[in-house]
Amino acid sequence: MNKNDLVAKVADTTKSTKADAARAVDAVLDCITASLRKGDEVRLVGFGTFLVTKRRATEGRNPRTGEKIKIPARKQPKFKPGAEMKKAVN
Repeated sequence: MNKNDLVAKVADTTKSTKADAARAVDAVLDCITASLRKGDEVRLVGFGTFLVTKRRATEGRNPRTGEKIKIPARKQPKFKPGAEMKKAVN
């Protein structure tokens, strides 16, 4: 399912227009992104938790030349599914 499919499904489920559903989906995604940017977690009980983890700097190798390269530290968004989500999938 891609974003357009999700918008269409939300529009059908809520009996609203695709434009309204698109605005709602965009608003939810924007709110989640803004919270993660600030370093906050987003917990949706039963669905899961969106959070940001820190990856430390590491040393890697260029596969073509074998030359060592430094991979800088960075933040990475993650998703942990909730118990109900795990049950629904299995």
